[in-house]
Amino acid sequence: MPEDKELRLQCVHCGAKFPIYPLRSNCEICGGILEYKANLPEKHAVKFSGTLRFWRYKQLLPPVRNMVSLGEGGTPLHKADRLAKSMGLTKLYLKDETRNPTNSYRDRAAALLTSNAIDLQSDTLVCATNGNMGASLAAYSAKAGLNCHVIVPKEVDVGKLAQMLAYDAIIEEYGEIIDGSICKADALAKETGWYQATAELNPLVVEAQKTIAYEIFEQSEIPEWVLVSMGSGGTIYSIWKGFKELKELGLTRTAPKMVGVQPEGCASIVNAAKGSEPRKACSHSTRALAILVGNPLQSELAIKAINDSEGLALTVSDQDILAAELQIAKLEGVFAEPASAITVAALKKLLEENRIARDSSVVCLITGSGLKATDVLQALNKKQKTAGLGLEITTKEKILRILNEKETYGYDLWKQLGKIMTRAAVYQHLNELSQKGLIVGYEEGGKRFFRITEHGRKALAAFDELKLLM
Repeated sequence: MPEDKELRLQCVHCGAKFPIYPLRSNCEICGGILEYKANLPEKHAVKFSGTLRFWRYKQLLPPVRNMVSLGEGGTPLHKADRLAKSMGLTKLYLKDETRNPTNSYRDRAAALLTSNAIDLQSDTLVCATNGNMGASLAAYSAKAGLNCHVIVPKEVDVGKLAQMLAYDAIIEEYGEIIDGSICKADALAKETGWYQATAELNPLVVEAQKTIAYEIFEQSEIPEWVLVSMGSGGTIYSIWKGFKELKELGLTRTAPKMVGVQPEGCASIVNAAKGSEPRKACSHSTRALAILVGNPLQSELAIKAINDSEGLALTVSDQDILAAELQIAKLEGVFAEPASAITVAALKKLLEENRIARDSSVVCLITGSGLKATDVLQALNKKQKTAGLGLEITTKEKILRILNEKETYGYDLWKQLGKIMTRAAVYQHLNELSQKGLIVGYEEGGKRFFRITEHGRKALAAFDELKLLM
């Protein structure tokens, strides 16, 4: 990749250019989305080196001095012969991102973002997430010795929440769906100076995810069609940007048509692409929680990828998503989460409607594992009881355990919790615990101390029993 001086942030809407630091996501002039732009090297100067992994493409990524890795990238491009035959299709591939370290494509972004955070000497990352991004960042933060503060909505797959808890992330629930969580993460980063790792708010995520296109190019021919699920809209643009750069570099003469897919109950981008009802409200009942986004911040990018590639945008029903999820597993041995299976459901619909020729070459992106979002886990997550328990454990249980050892005051608790949230947030937790009768406060020496109650000790015992059942 060119030196820093050749790298810039550029508005996709008005073309205004900005330095790459400080990190930002929107144009100061028109409010449009910013993306990284660089003068690409000559074709003969492009040399991918090393094994087929994420950092193989370092030359075409924004420069970093520290490279964090758990072995991400190099995921299989699985030739899905049995699935193709069942649809009457000649050539179908599944780009299986479930093979990444935390079982989703977001590990690519986590590798680049944690590396960049270390370069900037940031020790705490904050991220709003529907699940996969939070799980990935929590794992990579643990690897790098960084703190990870994750903001999740009420609607989140419990399997992904379990990953975040295992990697010792600090988890905070905010908002019904991801839109509210993003606002919270934006405000927290500005207040605390934490590294902003929310996918919609950090343009490095697009750069990381474009490597999926590079891999497809190296693993096979450029397909005619690539199907991608859409939540906020950044993923489909990432992959389109990768293919477009390969063409600009002269490494390929063609680029695929991009197909963006959303569930019927949450189709803001598809509606906007078709010029109708772009702000239509989401249904919170869709099984594809990873792409449950009410106001997609990167909608403009998604529509640009679809239009520039002469692609398509469509919706499918939850019933069709479930059928596709089972079909992929049964015929190809790939267990895809609903937000991934939606691409296969869409392909079936497009073939039935004769909008894609049956002799076409097609790639469906499988973004994450069904192990994170099975029906069993969804049942456990009913009304977010399990998720709620996990969120309580992350902070409130820690406070109770500290107070169970000794009585102390708010500032000391903040320090013992690692200074990874605001003091105001600590006091909010203390107020809520007091209201539930789990702790009591008292004044001593000009400070307000807190001690655990018998009710609080019983709550701790209950937590321990529940952990044995999980």
